[in-house]
Amino acid sequence: MKLLTYKTQDSDSRLGFIHNNMVVDMEDFGGISNFPLPNDMLELIDMGFEVIDEIINLIDDTREVDFENISYSLNEVEILAPIEKPRKNIIGIGLNYTEHVAESARTLDTTGKLPQKPIIFSKPPTTVTGPNTNILLNSKLTQQLDWEVELAVVMGKKGKYVAKENALDYVFGYTIINDISARDCRREGQWIVSKGQDTFAPMGPFLVTKDEIENPHNLNLSLKLNGIEKQNSNTQFLLFNINDLIEDLSTVFTLEAGDIIATGTPAGVGAGRNPQEWMKDGDVMECYVENIGTLTNTVKEI
Repeated sequence: MKLLTYKTQDSDSRLGFIHNNMVVDMEDFGGISNFPLPNDMLELIDMGFEVIDEIINLIDDTREVDFENISYSLNEVEILAPIEKPRKNIIGIGLNYTEHVAESARTLDTTGKLPQKPIIFSKPPTTVTGPNTNILLNSKLTQQLDWEVELAVVMGKKGKYVAKENALDYVFGYTIINDISARDCRREGQWIVSKGQDTFAPMGPFLVTKDEIENPHNLNLSLKLNGIEKQNSNTQFLLFNINDLIEDLSTVFTLEAGDIIATGTPAGVGAGRNPQEWMKDGDVMECYVENIGTLTNTVKEI
């Protein structure tokens, strides 16, 4: 299923899903189906992945005419981040595509050696913002604002010491994150100031459940800046794939339902270019991941 968090002119945030190119309200659908459903993405995830199979069966049993009063066209709604307020920090993975390792070594304080284990950092929940929102450029903090398109994994259940061969059983679905980075805000190798500023994790537009994505390790992803392509790769080139990441992370700490893992970015970031490129007020980013969609945001200087 393609899930989303949205709002209308007359409502606060709501949970929905896409059906026949329309946004169907999840709670209202539960009402007409006599199967109570939540109005929040995290509450849905907490119900377990089995609820998705149940919803799909209910959709198949529902007449199209019954969808009319609980549906909106996409241009009638404002799409928000799928998980507006994560319960915990987003888990970030650094230097997870080989060519990005190389470009970072040319211009940043990294060694150029391929990591032997995943490089883990985090982004606070306050970094999250939705599609078509502004990414805030605080010129008092940074003059080197950069982009990073990434496939993000949303966990579906609690896991500790998860074996890599079982890792995808713990996944609920996938979305897009743009891991915005202020390259001149690194502090002695620490990245959270660089990557943890408000609005530095635009996310969305949809959360696509894992049954819709046959192989998350063969998805094209790309980023355009002001219509010009800057990044273009495929998740098959992840240095540590999703199975590896879940195994490693769950050894370090317990993963829980709703946890978000941003899996890393491919080559093509502004810091790796010659000359380097930094974003400015009014720049528009379009992040694309195959089978998920396009996440668009604009830079606004404050």
